[in-house]
Amino acid sequence: MHYQRAFLLFVLIFLPLGLLACPSWAQTTTDRTISIYQRQIQRKPSDATAYYRLGDAYIQKARESGDTQYINLAEQALRKSLEIAPNQGGPMRHLAYVLYYRHAFEEAALQATKALSADPSDAQSYGIMGDAYYEMGQYDRAQEAYERMIALRKDLYSYSRLAGLKSIRGDVEGAIADLEKAIQDGRENSRPGESIAWIQWQLGMEHFAIGNLKEAEGKFTEALKSHPDYYRALAGLGLVRGSQKRYPEAIDLYRKAIATNPHPNYIAALGDVYQKAGRFDEAQKQYSLIEQMDPKAANKNFDERDLAYFYADHDIKLNESLELAKMELEERKDIYAYDLMAWTLYKNGKPQEALTAITEALKLGTKDAKLFFHAGMIYYRLGEAERAKIYLRRALATNPYFHPFFVDVVENTFREIDQGGLPHSSIK
Repeated sequence: MHYQRAFLLFVLIFLPLGLLACPSWAQTTTDRTISIYQRQIQRKPSDATAYYRLGDAYIQKARESGDTQYINLAEQALRKSLEIAPNQGGPMRHLAYVLYYRHAFEEAALQATKALSADPSDAQSYGIMGDAYYEMGQYDRAQEAYERMIALRKDLYSYSRLAGLKSIRGDVEGAIADLEKAIQDGRENSRPGESIAWIQWQLGMEHFAIGNLKEAEGKFTEALKSHPDYYRALAGLGLVRGSQKRYPEAIDLYRKAIATNPHPNYIAALGDVYQKAGRFDEAQKQYSLIEQMDPKAANKNFDERDLAYFYADHDIKLNESLELAKMELEERKDIYAYDLMAWTLYKNGKPQEALTAITEALKLGTKDAKLFFHAGMIYYRLGEAERAKIYLRRALATNPYFHPFFVDVVENTFREIDQGGLPHSSIK
């Protein structure tokens, strides 16, 4: 037991110091915060508050870098804090966030409830609880948690959560307005640069989702000013540049994002841009990288949903994509779990089953061109050409840049319908 405790302290203190070993001028504010609390723990190993603050800093580092190792370190620090001083609301709430980050949503909601029993006035615990319910598709319970949060604190964190709920229910204007309020709070109250950048990135994605490239570009650029080299904003700008057919710029932006966070969505997007630019060998290299990723890896920076969409979109490992979709639906029953199920069923030649799933995915009135595209293709495969055209037109009307390849698929499908052709079996 003594050995295990000593090893834990080694992991929490000395190993991270090695990981962060870099010139002082290259360290971020978060890196310096981590170093401060590591040294404080070295001086006083029984300091519960120092472990809590260290866990908080590790979470912030994970948000900034996308590196899941910091979530593991955060959990160790937070559990150590609670071991020294049980029933602390702050560490309990942060532990709820760690569980949420890992997609242990039921556990996260339960842990947030425990945090609230220790501190009923903790608005952030309501936020994490709502996030967990949101991911599980329990939108009414998420709304209740968010409303309790905003009753306690009207700030960046509460407004951004309400925005997400409004967006998924089709209220894009309301979502944009709430995100603007969140950014205003962030600036007026000196919130962390990464937190502001995250909201600006969200706002950019809301504008992109309705085909407003100019506004999306502006918000992604602002995010990079709030938090330089922010990987989400770099990828967002890559999305805009690819839509503008400025492929060399898009490639450079995606490569920069991947250098920080090699997420499969960014690698796939880079491959798609290479494909559009006619650089087919380089595109295949990116796709091969994703095919080699292990969805069961302990420290992966993606979930089964990412791989399943990639497989289905690119017509590879279709059986595996369906199995991954089934796993996702067991874990989280949000509308995108149903959309993924619909799309993988469609790609596996089961359009009737896909129709049931896509109907569930569309139930909230979400304005997402991808959902409309999937619905249109499913109806086309079922021989319902007119309904197919309704949804495919809706996809283009919502966002004419929604996908680098599928926009062309929509146009080709319209031509096939007009020519009285039979539904095709592939959309490569």
